[in-house]
Amino acid sequence: MSLRTDPLRRRWLVWTVLAIVFLLVNLYRLSSAVLADRLMAGFNTTGAGLGTLHASFFYIYALMQLPTGILADRAGPRKTATAGAIVFNVGAIGFALAQTYHVAFLSRALIGLGGAVIFISTLRFCANWFRADEFATMNGLTIAIAGLGGIMATTPLALAANAFGWRPTMFALGVVGLLFAGVVWLLARDSPESAGLEPIEDVETGTTLTLEEVLQNLRAVLAERETWVISLMLFCSTGVLITLLGLWGVPYVVQTQGVSVTTASYYTLLGSFGLLVGPPTFGWVADRFETRTGLIVGGGIVYVAGFGVLTLVPSPHQGIVALIYFTSGATLGAFTLSYAVIKDRHATAASGVSTATVNGAAFLGAAVFPTAMGYALDTYWTGETVAGSRVYTEFGYQVAFGIATAAIVVALCCGLWLHWKLPDG
Repeated sequence: MSLRTDPLRRRWLVWTVLAIVFLLVNLYRLSSAVLADRLMAGFNTTGAGLGTLHASFFYIYALMQLPTGILADRAGPRKTATAGAIVFNVGAIGFALAQTYHVAFLSRALIGLGGAVIFISTLRFCANWFRADEFATMNGLTIAIAGLGGIMATTPLALAANAFGWRPTMFALGVVGLLFAGVVWLLARDSPESAGLEPIEDVETGTTLTLEEVLQNLRAVLAERETWVISLMLFCSTGVLITLLGLWGVPYVVQTQGVSVTTASYYTLLGSFGLLVGPPTFGWVADRFETRTGLIVGGGIVYVAGFGVLTLVPSPHQGIVALIYFTSGATLGAFTLSYAVIKDRHATAASGVSTATVNGAAFLGAAVFPTAMGYALDTYWTGETVAGSRVYTEFGYQVAFGIATAAIVVALCCGLWLHWKLPDG
């Protein structure tokens, strides 16, 4: 049987295409770190202003998650992902052409608007094409693509920006993304049945729902305490990591270790590599040994320890910083097991709204923490600039990472509550 007619092979082909689109979303959302000095100088903005520009993606992304869940369950992942891919790549082209801060802000928000639907659409696709005992693994693999996109947003993007300029680079990526939007429409189908294929054994295919049925599922999801605990946990854990890898991680290394932006991007590359290997590893272990909340607690302890060092030590050794960046990306994989936890608590037909609800909280955190940490850095700024970009103090970074550490402690406490409430989660 061919790739198109064998459902077990077809699902991997379509997942790969969706994963490439999701890779581009993550490249865009984490691109601010290696472009920070260019953006700050080019748009004449402060640390808080840069944090807000970076966060414009995440505010829209977070606000769109509940509508995304409804769209994925009601319209299906094919239509939702295709429309999203068109919108966010148009935003990327607009960002490349922006000449003012306000146009750049709106363009990056448009990237967030379209990109908001891709992850949930992919998970909705997985719920319809993979067994329940494969879902944590597929969730981990999909999140690993975020790590691969993060890797592309570090040294490769820095080198491309140096060679061609950041604007032509972003423009070219937008054009490539529009081409892949067309590929999604041509290849993706919402279920094996809608592709004219035989159903996959032991896969509970979600049916097309009425709007009232979708809203009923949403009310059931929002009524659970577990939903809100998981949301708070992801708000803190995911929000902090994306802030590290997507914005302040590179300037921190540049200004405390005295290295170039390209060299500093190696550190965030390590963090993204950790994100590449951590989630699928945690997902495989969770599916293999049928345990999730215990892994969340274990990973959370390591996560807290790493950021605690950045908070308490003014200028850690470069090797320690590199190790912390890697382990932070890897151990986020423990927290992302909560997507499988929330999905398993509801029927497949509700997988869109259930995963979208908690995902919205994760990216609300990614919107809040860049600006909060930017304000902390601005508070202790001494007035020093280099090439129009602000230079911040070591103590300012300690305060900023103190905010991050406190948030991760909250995430760990949420994980402990889940482990107590759902020991076999």
